[in-house]
Parts: sequence; structure tokens; C-alpha cells
Amino acid sequence: MAQQKKKDSFVLQAGILAAAGIIVKIIGLLYRSPLTSIIGLEGNGYYSSAINIYTIILLVSSYSIPSAISKVIAQRLAYKEYRNAQRVFQCALIYVLVVGGLASLITFFAAPYMVKVDNAAPVLRVFAPTIFFSGILGVLRGYFQAHGTMLHTSISQILEQILNAVVSILAAYLLIQTVSGENETVQAIYGASGSALGTGAGVLTALLFIFGMYRLNKDIIHKRIQRDRSPHQESYGDIFKVIITTVTPFILSTFIYNCSTVINMNIYQDIMIDYAGIDKAVVAVQYGIFATQAISIVNIPIAIASSISSASIPGISATFAIHREEETRHKVGQAVRMTMLLAIPSAVGLFALSRPVVQFIFPQKEALETASNLLRVLSVTVILYGLSTLTNAVLQGIGKVNTPVIHAAVALVIQLGILAGLLFYTDIGLYALAGANIAYSLIMCILNHVAVRKHLNYRDQVMANYVKPGIAAVCMGLVAFGVYHGIYYFMQLNRISLLISICLAAAVYFVLILKLGVVGEHELKNFPKGAMLVHIAKKLHLI
Repeated sequence: MAQQKKKDSFVLQAGILAAAGIIVKIIGLLYRSPLTSIIGLEGNGYYSSAINIYTIILLVSSYSIPSAISKVIAQRLAYKEYRNAQRVFQCALIYVLVVGGLASLITFFAAPYMVKVDNAAPVLRVFAPTIFFSGILGVLRGYFQAHGTMLHTSISQILEQILNAVVSILAAYLLIQTVSGENETVQAIYGASGSALGTGAGVLTALLFIFGMYRLNKDIIHKRIQRDRSPHQESYGDIFKVIITTVTPFILSTFIYNCSTVINMNIYQDIMIDYAGIDKAVVAVQYGIFATQAISIVNIPIAIASSISSASIPGISATFAIHREEETRHKVGQAVRMTMLLAIPSAVGLFALSRPVVQFIFPQKEALETASNLLRVLSVTVILYGLSTLTNAVLQGIGKVNTPVIHAAVALVIQLGILAGLLFYTDIGLYALAGANIAYSLIMCILNHVAVRKHLNYRDQVMANYVKPGIAAVCMGLVAFGVYHGIYYFMQLNRISLLISICLAAAVYFVLILKLGVVGEHELKNFPKGAMLVHIAKKLHLI
């Protein structure tokens, strides 16, 4: 767990976390299809309603803990204050035990008052204990991230999602079997509750793994503390003040940044049920298509930006704390470049292959057309959310923790007005939710970018970061679209056509970003499996 390892460059660590994020999202999507078949679209709707509330409570209680704690600990490690870093870790554990415990109890007992659709309340109650364990898991992840290693977090995330998938499917099936004689609504509630059990099983598994890793490193930790000769030792009272003043803006920013999902859901359901007079079950089904099909696919590449953001905070905080502004700007530039290299082709790919992608993951024909059209509209948010999430992390890393809060609040108010106007004065339905998502992410992008430019004197490399990757991505998208439809015309096999088109499109993009000079040999080496990528590029005479 050494903080300074030659191979542990920021790009490599971000790449490890991003790769894990992609794997986690892919596993999540793959299991959602059989799970949806088991619990049905109605159960899917109840699950979506419950998990949105659960996510918001998690945001307030523990979701921001890894980023906040990694920032605080990284600042101590930059000055080699190992004893103070350990004290921060201990205080953070106490903080999440109290906050997470209260949040779990409130969620369990107040569940009926938190959801618009009554049948989602039992599902939300199943989620309640997971909130408590998530807080402890978040502190441990933040601790390792502060030490410059993302491997423990990455492995724990993959284990969490694997257990989530397995237990969700099994528990949903078994619980539905226990009420096989009941009506479809009762079966849907039980099935959605089984899916919620899977989330808890995943978090508990990840917690056991990462706690085991902490125990294995305990001797190294204690040796560092014993060698610590820093004269300043922070009191526990002072540390709690630092944690609260650091965590609170992180929570507020993340809460406002993400609560738009729940607010949008409630506005959509209220207007559709009370104003348009649509049945509650029908509204639940419609929202389930938007949230668990279109949005869940878009969230795969967005997870990349979240991973890069998490990886960037400790390094940016550390270099900024010791007044290395030029190095800080360099790290920001690396993060932006890496995010755009992945986000731009992802957005273009989802736009070009929206229908086959949805059909591959969610073969339910009744929702295919709506979900694929929504995905096409939402594809641009991959770029916008990628940038806004990253710039959030940059601002937090340089101590401007309140700035993202203000920006998120402004964006939230504007997008709520847009959503309400679209729902009241048009009949586009679910596409109003998509429009609100685009508006929110665009506003956040603009405001955050202006703030980063102002406070860090950062100048974006527009050609290298956006234009050249955009040109390569458009060419890639055309290849993907043409190859898919060409193969499908002869074979009529969606999955084979899709996989071949994605592989060829990825190869085209790889070649183009090298030929356009977006990425050089040095940068390529810093990516996971970078040596292998460089070897391939040289064999093909691309570099």
C-alpha cells in the first residue's frame, strides 16, 4: 500500500477504477434483463421507485464519504502526518456509524411516507440495513484511495456487483414462488424486495473483503505511525470539525447533484397520475422503462467519469495543499483528457447503436422502441455528466467545496422548470425527463468549467480534448452503424452483429486517436495494460 510507487501513476489508478466501474455496470445491466423477466415491468417500477429514494438517503449518509475522506487523509499524507491520517480514519468510522445507523432506522420506519407509489414501501424497507453497511464500506474505500491505490476499491466493487446480481435473481425468484397463488401486484412487490436483498448482500460482501485488506495492511500502517515525527498532532475534536466541514459540502453537492432524479420522478408521477389521470401501475411501468433501461445503460460510461473523479481527488488535493499549482493543473488536464477519450466515443456509440444495445440487454419487446429512443436522446449526457462530475471533483479537491453546491442548486431549479413546462404543455411524456437530464448536466458543465478556469487558471486544450476525439468518434460511429446493419441484414442475429460492430468500431477509434496525435506512446503506457497497447500500436506502425 505504499503511497509512492513508480507504476502508480494517476492515469493507471484512474484506469483501474474506471475499468472496474465499467465491469460493475455491465454486470448490473446483464442481470437486470433476467431479473426484469422474473419480477415483470410492474415489479421493475416498484424497484425503481424504492431505489431512487434509497439512493438519495445513501447520498446524504454515506455516498460522499470515500471522496471526502480520501481528500482529508491525502492532505495529511502529503505532509507525512501518518498519525493524524489514522485519526481521521478513526473519526470517520465513528461518524458513519452514527449517521448511517440513524439513516437506516429512519428509512425503515418512514418508508411509507417516502414513496409516491405505496407498493414500493416494502421494497424500500429491505434497502434500509444496507445504508448502515455502506457508510463503513465508504470510509474504508476512501482510506485506500487516499493512499494512492484504487485496486482494493475496484475489486470490492466487482465483488459487490457479482453478489448483488446472483442474490437479486435468486431471492426475487424464491420470494415470488412463496406467493405464487397471489395476484400479479403482490408477486411484483415480493420480486422487487428480493432484488433489494441482493443489493444488501453485495455491500456486505464488499465490506468483508475490504476490511480483510485493511487487516492485512495493519502492520504497515502501525510502522508508519511509529515513524511519524511530525510535531503537530490534531485533537479528535478538531478532526471531527474538519470531517463535518469537509463532508457536509460534499454531501450537499452530491445530494443536489443526484436528487434531481428523485425530484424528477416525483414530479413526473404526480403530473401523470393527478393531472393526466394515468393509472399508478401504468406510470410505474413507464418510469421503470426510463430509469432501469435507458438511464441504466447511459450510466455505464458515466461510471467512467465517476471513477476518474474519485481517482483524481487525492492527487489534486495533495498537490494543491503543498502549493504545486502547475502540477495540479497537469493532473486536471490528464483527468479531462482521459474522461473525454472514453466519454465521447461512448456517447456516439450509444447514439449509433441505441436499438441493438437495448435489445441486447433488455429483450422485452413491449419496451424496446421507447427505451431505444430514450437512449438515443440521452446519449449526449454521457459527455455532459462526464465533464460536470469531473469538474465537481476538481473544485472539491482544490478546496472550493461550496461552489459545486451552488451550481447544482442553480441547475436543479432551472431543470425543474423545464421539466414541469414540458409535462404540462406538451405530450412528450418520458422524453420530458430526458430533456430535463440534458438541461441539468449542460448547466452544471458550463458553471463548473467557468469556476475551474477562474480558481485554478486552467486552460482547456479544446483541439486535443474535444475536437480530435470527436472526429475519431464520429468516424467510429459511422463504422459501427454500417457494420451492424450490414451483418444484421444477412444474419438477422442481433447479438453477433452488435459485438462484431463494437469490436471493429473500437479498433477504428484506437487507430484514429493515435493517427490524430491525441494520445502518444508515453500516455498510452500509463493506461492499464499500456505496455501491451504500445506493443500493438508499434506492430501496426501507428506510433
